[in-house]
Amino acid sequence: MNKDEFKGGARYVGGKVEKTVGDAVDSREWKVDGVVDQVVGGAQHKYGRARSIVGDAIDSAPELVDEARDRLKDAGERIADTAQKSGKAAAQTVQDTPALWAVAAALVGYGLAWFIHARRP
Repeated sequence: MNKDEFKGGARYVGGKVEKTVGDAVDSREWKVDGVVDQVVGGAQHKYGRARSIVGDAIDSAPELVDEARDRLKDAGERIADTAQKSGKAAAQTVQDTPALWAVAAALVGYGLAWFIHARRP
């Protein structure tokens, strides 16, 4: 709890008391002052609470950064493992059927050459 939360709460309670006394003695001035103190005290308390929440968030930021860094590292390792396994599987497929892959590579090369150099109307 910071000083704004404390002072705002105290002013709010003081305003409640002041308004109650104003109601008891039927004093309009005390009633108005009490309501004003309640509103101002409530606002100051809310401001202090917001400051506390922001301070807590700033204090916990390094922990959140470390957690995010660890998660990204884990994700990167999983992606690298998957890529390595996929690469090995592709290499094995090429070794199992080299003629098929040679024909496919030749067709892709021919298609690229035609796309780049062909004269079109």
